Amino acid sequence: MNTPGRITLHDKSFEINIPERQLLQASEILGARISADYKDKKPLFLAILNGAFMFAADLMKEINIPCEISFLRVSSYQDMYSTGQVTEVIGLKEDIRNRHIIILEDIVDTGHTVYALLQNLITKEPASIKIATLLLKPDCVQHPLQVKYIGKSIPNDFVVGYGLDYNGLGRNLRDIYKVIAD
Repeated sequence: MNTPGRITLHDKSFEINIPERQLLQASEILGARISADYKDKKPLFLAILNGAFMFAADLMKEINIPCEISFLRVSSYQDMYSTGQVTEVIGLKEDIRNRHIIILEDIVDTGHTVYALLQNLITKEPASIKIATLLLKPDCVQHPLQVKYIGKSIPNDFVVGYGLDYNGLGRNLRDIYKVIAD
């Protein structure tokens, strides 16, 4: 049974961790920074599906410069854990040579997904590649990544909501919830 501030998805219980208003504020701040940094560049945003769709939508509303957006689907998760194996499901169709690329991620934890994607994109000779993430788990990152734009750093809790899921459920939640220890 769900109670205020708590939900159950599959076999796990979760409680609100980051309310929607804080997520929207993070997008507003990041949007202003990116717009200033890329004011003369017309960047191409690459949003990573499925998780980054809400972050990408809210962030794009805050970008006030000419830009484009495309979507890639890559995954390294099963249940609540990263598998360490990245599978690209839907690929890049745009020519990114000499383009300024900003990868939009919902969360960077181990960094496996974004690191593998970076290795792939670098071979296509973009002018630059930066990473923007709504959430970063700094204690979990296992690759040498420079994440330029961070909405919020969080501890190593499993979280759902605002695009993030637990075995397919929870993406539609407005807030971010963290798992409650059993």
